[in-house]
Amino acid sequence: MKSLIAVAVAAAFAIPAYAQQSTPLPNSQERAQNREAVRDKADKAEDKLPSANERAENREKLNEKLPTAEERAKNRESVSRGTSNAALTTKVKTALASDVGMRTMTSIDVDSNQGVVTLKGKVDTAEAKKKAEAIAKQVDGVKSVKNQLRVEAKKDKAS
Repeated sequence: MKSLIAVAVAAAFAIPAYAQQSTPLPNSQERAQNREAVRDKADKAEDKLPSANERAENREKLNEKLPTAEERAKNRESVSRGTSNAALTTKVKTALASDVGMRTMTSIDVDSNQGVVTLKGKVDTAEAKKKAEAIAKQVDGVKSVKNQLRVEAKKDKAS
């Protein structure tokens, strides 16, 4: 019981001592200065905001730069066409690479445009040229093949 009374007395003396160490509250003059500083910051922020006329002009400029619905449709079509061309090129290259006889034909370049595949490069024989064209024609999505492959026999390194 004595220890409980001792704790209560210690707390009674500690609370006022702690209160004296805390920061004093600002007086009325300091509060007025703080309010004025806040108002100055707000006024400066308002000066930076555009007026209603400036905002309207900015909207008009932005609308001038934005593409029309027709232009957006053309852009989508162009991107879609480019994507399908790349996909078709990849399909043809994969078909050529997966064929056992054509696996070593790394000198064949494949391009495609709206279903028309163009084969360019060098092959060893006329048979390889015909085979590459036949493989390309079998790929789904190919409408026609332009075979611009050149037949060039390999030169012997021993000569």
